[in-house]
Amino acid sequence: MEIKISSEIKEKVPCTRLAVLKYTSDVKETSAELWKYMEEKTIPETLKALESINVTEFKNVASSRTAYKAFGKDPGRYRVSSEALIRRIKQGKDLYHINTVVDTNNLISVESGFSAGSYDCDCVKGDIVLNIGKSGDSYKGIGKDSVNIENLPVLCDNEGPFGSPTSDSEKAMIGLDSKNIITLIYSFSQDEDLGSLLDRAETYLKKYASAENIEKFIVE
Repeated sequence: MEIKISSEIKEKVPCTRLAVLKYTSDVKETSAELWKYMEEKTIPETLKALESINVTEFKNVASSRTAYKAFGKDPGRYRVSSEALIRRIKQGKDLYHINTVVDTNNLISVESGFSAGSYDCDCVKGDIVLNIGKSGDSYKGIGKDSVNIENLPVLCDNEGPFGSPTSDSEKAMIGLDSKNIITLIYSFSQDEDLGSLLDRAETYLKKYASAENIEKFIVE
């Protein structure tokens, strides 16, 4: 499986990069250790940061919003998932408990400010290209009806779009039977040290999601 970023994406936002982790995992319903870490460290630190800035100014959320504007999408209506998660924290709402991979994915997203997505490789057909959604494009989102992906940065395989920094489709969603997984961190910042971020993401995935056979790399 090859992963690329299209020329259309790079023309509009040249600094676009993908930080990628491919691995195997024995997916479980939950990790008490992960949620203890979230409640004792990640959530308090996020709330502390939000005492002096707005959510839209949060690290790497701002650059993602700027990228969405360049792609032609309103970031106020179509928020990146990291912003949506951080807003829930600010509002005092609980974060979703899905499974160990998705919950770790969301931990990475909150702490980095970047949207992250995890996908079942066995459901992806062929290579992956990050492209811009075309006019009229949509798909059924996870827990949602049709998601308008026109002008969104979207992951596409040989069968079409299946994921975005805002909302993924059901096609490659992670379930308890998923084994071969890819986690992508969507970076629209030229300043972020993605190597260090990948190292931290690897640590979390090993600790909380039983990740093994990890391969990590950056797509530019």
